[in-house]
Amino acid sequence: MTGAKRKKKSMFWSKMHPPHYEDIKQWCRRRLPILEWAPHYNLKENLLPDTVSGIMLAVQQVTQGLAFAILSSVHPVFGLYGSLFPAIIYAIFGMGRHVATGTFALTSLISANAVERLVPQSSRNLTMQSNSSVLGLSDFEVQRIGVAAAVSFLGGVIQVAMFVLQLGSATFLLTEPVISAMTTGAATHVVTSQVKYLLGIKMPYISGPLGFFYIYAYVFENIKSVRLEALLLSLLSILVLVLVKELNEQFKRKIKVVLPVDLVLIIAASFACYCTNMENTYGLEVVGHIPKGIPPPRAPPMNILSAVITEAFGVALVGYVASLALAQGSAKKFKYSVDDNQEVLAHGLSNVIPSFFFCIPSAAAMGRTAGLYSTGAKTQCVLASIIVVGLKGMLIQFRDLKKYWNVDKIDWGIWVSTYIFTICFAANVGLLFGVVCTIAIVIGRFPRAKTLSIKNMKEMEFKVKTETDDESLQQVKIISINNPLVFLNVKKFHMDLINIMQKENANNQPLDDISKCEQNTLLNSLSNGNCNEETTQSSSHDKSALILDCSGLTFFDYSGVSMLVEVYMDCKDQSVDVLLANCTASLIKAMKYYGNLDSEKPIFFESVSAAISNIYSNKNFNKLGDHSEV
Repeated sequence: MTGAKRKKKSMFWSKMHPPHYEDIKQWCRRRLPILEWAPHYNLKENLLPDTVSGIMLAVQQVTQGLAFAILSSVHPVFGLYGSLFPAIIYAIFGMGRHVATGTFALTSLISANAVERLVPQSSRNLTMQSNSSVLGLSDFEVQRIGVAAAVSFLGGVIQVAMFVLQLGSATFLLTEPVISAMTTGAATHVVTSQVKYLLGIKMPYISGPLGFFYIYAYVFENIKSVRLEALLLSLLSILVLVLVKELNEQFKRKIKVVLPVDLVLIIAASFACYCTNMENTYGLEVVGHIPKGIPPPRAPPMNILSAVITEAFGVALVGYVASLALAQGSAKKFKYSVDDNQEVLAHGLSNVIPSFFFCIPSAAAMGRTAGLYSTGAKTQCVLASIIVVGLKGMLIQFRDLKKYWNVDKIDWGIWVSTYIFTICFAANVGLLFGVVCTIAIVIGRFPRAKTLSIKNMKEMEFKVKTETDDESLQQVKIISINNPLVFLNVKKFHMDLINIMQKENANNQPLDDISKCEQNTLLNSLSNGNCNEETTQSSSHDKSALILDCSGLTFFDYSGVSMLVEVYMDCKDQSVDVLLANCTASLIKAMKYYGNLDSEKPIFFESVSAAISNIYSNKNFNKLGDHSEV
């Protein structure tokens, strides 16, 4: 057998060979992130702070479970299960280190549509006297949680299907203004759904298109039915919650454990209910008795899946979008990365598996409110107040309107229109409208651009030597942006920028050093990939600068400005000077408004030569070396 044939045969068998142990191990670590971080967990340093945080989060999850179960039109005890099982599943499969998964206001509100449609309040009298084997609850309550569990199951299946089809990466179509407007509009719906509890009014369940306006029309028509006791208790609860939470926020650096005001408030309300018999004396609705224990698992009713497919899609899309936004935000803040597709798998399994344990749909919540697990009575107006205050983080996103107006007025228009569609119809409808509207506008603007791709970025390197006490090397990289910078290509821009930096670092750095370094971030790339002590010490005197030539940046949106500011801030943290040349007046205004840019050093220049001259004069450079073009 000739050598060529042997080589070809060996290559054939290598392709047919089953995967090695290391390949399987790597795949498991990628799909089970807990295997990556658990072996390296530092018990001595992290156990105590994590325990304190876990206790506080558990308190938050309890009350959120009670409140959001009511929002989902099921018995409150099922909200407690929804606070436990999804968190366990996400801890195994999720990558967001600062993401608290459990019951969520938006997904609860969506599932309530299916619950109220398939098991309406009018059917309570038909099943009220019959008790099931599930915690001694009535068949009516079991039927309702069956519908909510079916929504959770099918929504999770849709999310897992998105993972299989690798659709998690399609979230680049969801711009920050669209997500902000959708979550704000959905939060407005949630607050509206709690009006009847805040005012003590008994009203029928209202949903569907323009249901937001029908609810307030009903309230104004029955304004005389408002119970003063419920209104005063609601206002007092909201005032106490807001005041104490603001104090906790201001003094969080001085105190390690914040006051669980929600817990204190519900204890006080429960005690008041017990002493004054509010339900009979004042006619206020109370949650009532919460049974103990966890029932055995049971499969959701599969015969109603076709009837809840609309709500399931809403839970899958809205829940994942809101959760991913939080995961990406925390990853950006604490300098780590998350895989979009792995996140959609984690949230899918966090909905599928808990649905067998009578759980309502779950997602990651923007803020957690404190609460109490109790077998006593709790007033629903207090729980409604907790829901309203818990949505404060979403509701204050109205302040973003000023930011969008100053950065990009088109994004401002998208925010307003998406919000209007959300409150008029539903969160998933508003989300779809925002995506379609954004894509249509970008398609209309791109014909004016020079190119859609960023692959034609030009790079030139100037090596500048200065004579100080010792000679140091200044690398000035000039990168020309030859296309618009919008939500469709900001990630590509970021990756191209990293690749250009890594390519040069790979040429200038020994292979042994490269293998030791993590060069998967812009920070490492711009700092020449130095991650070990020896390399860092040897290049401690090296300086570098990055000049972005924006002459080809014909237009931009909020995402583009956000990315430029992010690059600037990341480089600044690594003592890398960033200068922008040939910027339009609108770009300069947008970046100054968006980010806290350094006012001491000039950042924007009329030309590349002016930026180089600034570097030369500031560093007292007396020689400008060669340059090369890539």
